[in-house]
Amino acid sequence: MHIRVKVAVVILNWNGRNLLEKFLPGVIRNSAGEAAVYVADNCSTDDSVAYLKNNFPDTGLILLEKNHGFAGGYNECLKNIDASYFILLNSDVEVTPGWITPVIEMMEKDHSIGACQPKILSHAQRDYFEYAGAAGGYLDYYGYPFCRGRIFTSIEKDTGQYDDVQQVFWASGACMFIRASVFKDLKGFDDTFFAHMEEIDLCWRIQRNGFKVMYHPGSVVYHVGGGTLPKSNPRKTYLNFRNNMLMLHKNLPSSRLFPVLVWRLLLDGIAGIKFLISESPADCFAVVKAHFYFYTHLFARIRIRKVSQPVKASPVSGIYKGFLVYDYFIGRIRKFGSLHKNRFL
Repeated sequence: MHIRVKVAVVILNWNGRNLLEKFLPGVIRNSAGEAAVYVADNCSTDDSVAYLKNNFPDTGLILLEKNHGFAGGYNECLKNIDASYFILLNSDVEVTPGWITPVIEMMEKDHSIGACQPKILSHAQRDYFEYAGAAGGYLDYYGYPFCRGRIFTSIEKDTGQYDDVQQVFWASGACMFIRASVFKDLKGFDDTFFAHMEEIDLCWRIQRNGFKVMYHPGSVVYHVGGGTLPKSNPRKTYLNFRNNMLMLHKNLPSSRLFPVLVWRLLLDGIAGIKFLISESPADCFAVVKAHFYFYTHLFARIRIRKVSQPVKASPVSGIYKGFLVYDYFIGRIRKFGSLHKNRFL
């Protein structure tokens, strides 16, 4: 029987049985009456599926035939869900009472909003923001992502300094509210990314197609972080550097494309050297491998760039027209509020 719901919370799981046991009951409890909850299993090799069938038989379960990664996994499972809004939720997120209502109410009133994220705090240090999203994501002129509440590895304490609804550049994939029609019209995530930065790429495309990306502090969640890959991991280093290059090439306006990529080639080279001298040769090799992938797939990416360009691209918000690497490492700026406000688009 075909069932349509207004809001669907969709958790993508891969070998996360322990996380499901810890966090899924709270998601179900705090979503009751507000949204239907689904778990999409990315071909787990642990006992996740058996656990779900035995303990949550009434929760929607979507089984994928292989591990498609974050990007491809959501693209596949969301084809099977008929809803007006999707909430893409990591399996390692603790939600709070009333976490859905304020965001959906805002998106219902303003149909120009394509996506939104809540306030994302650390599960381990509950009065601090969490790395993957904090109080909304931004991008500097050279493609470095950062957040209100987090610049590189410096994370701020939440003292209410970002308790305002705000338009941002990107919403975190750890907890992203997205209008289903927008997700489908833009063909979802770029599944080439597999994992990491696919949400920034999607939010960039959302904005270029005339929609806004927002942050709403009235919704609060707590994120463990690093639930799939630890922070120090050559695979993660490779995906981050590779996907950043793919994203920039795909979305930058033509006037900025060449100079930004040249600068990133230099800066990524410096990052690789830094990895090498800090006794992380595997991470250094990951940077080299990432660039090698980009150059060897350049012609294919040129075709992708052409088909992904809107007929008339809309202006974007949340770009910092400064050089974050300089501000952070030379200027010693550690807090979002200390950045030059007149440099934000």
